[in-house]
Amino acid sequence: MDRWVAVLAMVAAGGLVAMQAPINSTLGKSVGTFAAASVSFAVGLAVLACITVLFAGGFGDVASAADLRWYYLTGGLLGAAYVTTVLVSVRTLGAGGVTAATIAGQLALAVVIDRLGWFGVEERGFTPQRVVGLLLLAVGTFLIVRGE
Repeated sequence: MDRWVAVLAMVAAGGLVAMQAPINSTLGKSVGTFAAASVSFAVGLAVLACITVLFAGGFGDVASAADLRWYYLTGGLLGAAYVTTVLVSVRTLGAGGVTAATIAGQLALAVVIDRLGWFGVEERGFTPQRVVGLLLLAVGTFLIVRGE
């Protein structure tokens, strides 16, 4: 995939994440926090199962996942922690605050993951530009969360 196509795709996906917070929060107010997280994941699972069957030809060699190290199977757990935290936090921070804080956390840990080459990611340096980017992101998050 072309680099800029990937950037545009991720910007679009990021917009969907911004919508997810208030949608799931409203669902949570109606059915409860953990029930809402469960419903959210159940709907996502159903959609992904259909996509997998219709467009990817099925589940392939899913049994080979048992050969992976345990932490490669925690993606759903990490997603559940995020969705559940968002359900509660959006009521305090608003959609903008939740999104800003989410991006700050994602980028900060992603830079560490890149630097250390964790999880099979190619190592990338911890450059002055990345440090400045993180600092600007921290300031931006502060201004979004504080600015009412």
